[in-house]
Amino acid sequence: MPASMLLNTLLRVFATTFARAGLTLKLEFESGDADCKISGFLRPIDVLMIFWMCWTMWWDARTRKFSKGKEEIFQPDVNHLVLSAVESCAEVGSDVNFWDCNISDLEIQLPVGKFLTWTLTTVPSLTDCFTQFVYARLQSCVTSENPSEISTSSFGDISSTKAQDTHLLSPGRAWTISLTFRSSISEEFLKLCCPVDGEEAEENLLYRSSLHGRGLNRFWSNIEGYHGPLLILVSANSGDASDHETSARKWIIGALTQQGFENKDVFYGSSGNLYAISPTFHVFLPSGKEKNFVYSHLHPSGRVYEPHPKPVGIAFGGTMGNERIFIDEDFARVTVRHHAVDRTYQHGSLIPHQGFLPVESLILEIEVWGIGGRSAKQMQMSYKKREELFTEQRRKVDLKKFASWEDSPEKMMMDMMSDPNAVRREDR
Repeated sequence: MPASMLLNTLLRVFATTFARAGLTLKLEFESGDADCKISGFLRPIDVLMIFWMCWTMWWDARTRKFSKGKEEIFQPDVNHLVLSAVESCAEVGSDVNFWDCNISDLEIQLPVGKFLTWTLTTVPSLTDCFTQFVYARLQSCVTSENPSEISTSSFGDISSTKAQDTHLLSPGRAWTISLTFRSSISEEFLKLCCPVDGEEAEENLLYRSSLHGRGLNRFWSNIEGYHGPLLILVSANSGDASDHETSARKWIIGALTQQGFENKDVFYGSSGNLYAISPTFHVFLPSGKEKNFVYSHLHPSGRVYEPHPKPVGIAFGGTMGNERIFIDEDFARVTVRHHAVDRTYQHGSLIPHQGFLPVESLILEIEVWGIGGRSAKQMQMSYKKREELFTEQRRKVDLKKFASWEDSPEKMMMDMMSDPNAVRREDR
């Protein structure tokens, strides 16, 4: 079934659920066909409930498959996704303060036609939550000895938060990013929401500036040897650090690479995405015009004279000196430029109300997550063990290769320097 028809069916299920709960929804379906035209509006709170319904369906299907439905469900924070729909679908003239707004208080009307278009382009895998839920329930009916138990199952108490929200990549944000893919990499993000087979989400956290220390060298020592997709998230704030209002102006952006980082003085990479994560969510896919996906350059190890030194830091998109995102070597500041300088990634604002001038902000936190699966992590561990072995071998000194200290020229020179007037006789 096409994604558009699945999305129509999903909205019909949502409207039916709303009606049974005694709530009103301003949606009208022209007929009972799956591909019928839908008219009307959605409020931001309606959009939030749609996302929570999809999350619940996905959670039920996944926990039935991997943990027999024993995991306790929780409500993720998906406000960034709702505000993305508001920003993209609201009528012209709607002024929303994305840093200080309550979803339930927003009375903006979102045309359902625009919402359908936004969903299919921004989160095309959202309808998979519905299909997986149906398949999981049908599978349970086939395998269960007592089918009556399935219809009476409940989710119990639903918590609104989870401890993992302390990371920049919260379960809600990981789930949102997974919805932008229709490939195997989506599963790796879903594992961060609901780990399986005894895995822990933090096992995939390769670097965190508040934990491992700031700076390009600390960053490199933790991600070196990882040859797989990587997600880097940067949290920063707009305005002066002394401004007391900056706490309400925090934002998070991200970049997904399809390979590990390399120490090069030129751009490299085969593909990647840029993300506006918070306060609103947007994904910027490759434009196909250029291939300046990633730039990561450390200081040269030796003291080599460079007449035209290359920038030291990490960058995504743009050109040398005009990068779309640039993180300095101390991980103190991040510079975000207008999309006009970038021909690698699609156009769009990474920060709400971003103007034409570069935005330079103080970095609050940086995280790097490995999205290459268990094999990529094991390869990195093997690489680090080899490096530790080589380092240990270089430190060891074989004393048998040297002559006795008493006969060495170094001892003779030290004796002469300690008492140059001493009378020395030659032993015969």
